[in-house]
Amino acid sequence: MFKLLQQEGTARRGTFTTAHGVIETPVFMNVGTAAAIKGALDTFDLKEVGCQVELSNTYHLHLRPGDRVVRDMGGLHKFMNWDRPILTDSGGFQVFSLAGLRNIKEEGVYFSSHIDGRKIFMGPEESMQIQSNLASTIAMAFDECIENPCEKEYARESVARTVRWLKRCKAELDRLNQLPETINQQQMLFGINQGSTYDDLRIEHMKQIAELDLDGYAIGGLAVGESTEEMYHVIETVEPFMPKDKPRYLMGVGTPSNILEAVDRGVDFFDCVMPSRNARHGTIFTSLGMVNILNAKYERDETPLDPNCGCHTCRNFSKAYLRHLFKAKEMLAMRLSVIHNLYFYNHLMEEIRAALSAGTFAQFKKAHVDIFAQKI
Repeated sequence: MFKLLQQEGTARRGTFTTAHGVIETPVFMNVGTAAAIKGALDTFDLKEVGCQVELSNTYHLHLRPGDRVVRDMGGLHKFMNWDRPILTDSGGFQVFSLAGLRNIKEEGVYFSSHIDGRKIFMGPEESMQIQSNLASTIAMAFDECIENPCEKEYARESVARTVRWLKRCKAELDRLNQLPETINQQQMLFGINQGSTYDDLRIEHMKQIAELDLDGYAIGGLAVGESTEEMYHVIETVEPFMPKDKPRYLMGVGTPSNILEAVDRGVDFFDCVMPSRNARHGTIFTSLGMVNILNAKYERDETPLDPNCGCHTCRNFSKAYLRHLFKAKEMLAMRLSVIHNLYFYNHLMEEIRAALSAGTFAQFKKAHVDIFAQKI
């Protein structure tokens, strides 16, 4: 399923074949938590900005409209009219972020809905059943996302529980994929590496889950408050123990500079709400650095957001107009900004893949990593 085409140091260029098409890696997955990109983009817009994989969330779709509703509508692909791959997050991160509303047991997690307070239980089997109803291309295992910093003894116990939960996820998804009524009988499963910032726990956990021969492996529990140096260290620590013939996914990361650094360390898949969330508040990513479009200096600026960008927004509208839309609180401000930021991220991944194919990724990274991080 995963074919490694090119390698430069630990940076990798590959293809990942799925039931819904081939994914070119490295890839950035565009986050549509509730089966929609915040900022009023539809699936036709996603194709226009070059999205390969859309990501939705198990927890949110389970609450509304309900995974059985999505199943009855023919699955998530048909429901949102998207014919390319979809990855569904297991809901683990959302559940564990409900610190005061949940109770962790060996069987799973009891928690209260953040919408209406109703009591809900989710364990490994329930997460797989919900994701099977959604019929996503890739299902994520149900894990415990522990905070950083975390007491080592708790982290050790949590990692052991996550291994047990992963085995239950695999057994349940194998069962579901054999049922005649299952919409996507080729649904894949990615396991998630945890262990906080403890090297020995991270390595041991990675070794344990690698033995299960899953379809892919993610590094979880990062980008939750630790420094970028700690994050990069964890990736470097875990990478040698990740299967070479399976895709690697760094969950919830990140800035364009984070992506360049993580690709350099062997990561293939990324996702983050940052490009769409920042866009909705006027922060624009460009080839020249980050732009705060609300700044007064753009009031009469006739130039596009990025002179090197070919997106719909940059082809048709000026900084002055976009700033006006934000000041006037027009919805179009968010839509045009999100279109640009998602196009920028997807186009960046295209450039990274091209550089890896040409054997020039090191030069590409050196030329861009600092520029992307600067504020104009």
